[in-house]
Amino acid sequence: MYLLTWKIAPAIAVGNTVVAKPSELTSITAHILCRLMNEAGLPAGVCNMVFGRGPTAGAALVQHPDVPLISFTGGTKTAHAIIVDSAPFYKKLSLELGGKNPNIIFDDADLSQAVPTSVRSSFANQGEICLCGSRLYVQKGIYDKFLEQFVALAKQIKVGDPKDPSTNMGALISKEHLEKIQYYVELAKQEGGTVVLGGDRPELEGDLKGGYFHNPTIITGLPFSCRVQQEEIFGPVVTVTPFETEEEVIEWANSVKYGLAATIWTENVRRAHRVAQEVRAGTIWVNTWLKRDLRVPFGGMKQSGIGREGGDHSIDFYTEQKNICLAL
Repeated sequence: MYLLTWKIAPAIAVGNTVVAKPSELTSITAHILCRLMNEAGLPAGVCNMVFGRGPTAGAALVQHPDVPLISFTGGTKTAHAIIVDSAPFYKKLSLELGGKNPNIIFDDADLSQAVPTSVRSSFANQGEICLCGSRLYVQKGIYDKFLEQFVALAKQIKVGDPKDPSTNMGALISKEHLEKIQYYVELAKQEGGTVVLGGDRPELEGDLKGGYFHNPTIITGLPFSCRVQQEEIFGPVVTVTPFETEEEVIEWANSVKYGLAATIWTENVRRAHRVAQEVRAGTIWVNTWLKRDLRVPFGGMKQSGIGREGGDHSIDFYTEQKNICLAL
């Protein structure tokens, strides 16, 4: 719902009509949005919702000559197909893709803030947020203390019925995605990692039995270059790795093919500015996470995307500049 409205609103605000193709895995929220737009009096034809799968409905929109631009949020593989299929038409593209975001905790960090926020940034929405921090790098001087507190707090996360107000984590989006999470947990073990929390599915009863639930999982002992630390998992699985120097952790943070977001924890303002400048990501948070203003530019570097949206950047994307020179 958020992703749809964030793109539809500026597009129609500047006078466009829109054809939106929601994910086939989240069609209900898009259908609710259609009802709400009708109730609000949006004229017919201004926003048109097309339901279907990416290779059929999505591909038809991308390849249609009358669709002048495409704003897409999703996976890097799908984005590659969009780039290829739209290239013959020279379409304007805005692509917000995957991430493998680092969370860097220096030894002068305020752990009373860094630990609970890191738990939230690791496991919110089952880790199925493109901005979640999945690689935690902790300076050696506080590594043991941070890990102890981080694991203890993550243990308190309740996995279960999302209709229960006491629940912290619900089910993953699909069976296939659950299997992907399980695959990476096993891969982490093969790569020499130690599962210090989770790594399994919760035992739930009743209507929840057999659902696509997975416990929050924390893994240590993995090198920064291994697959589990390089590839996007997009679930409740994080790695925690000790580092020694600023230069070392910057190298590790930038080692992946993604560059969407990063979080830095330090009380040293000079260090915060220094590291934020060096980390290659579209959004850098210092001593916070997911603090958003929809007017600021949002997007990624490298394989995390092309272009920026938000505020004036969305206005620029959904319009074309024109120079009209008139001699009187």
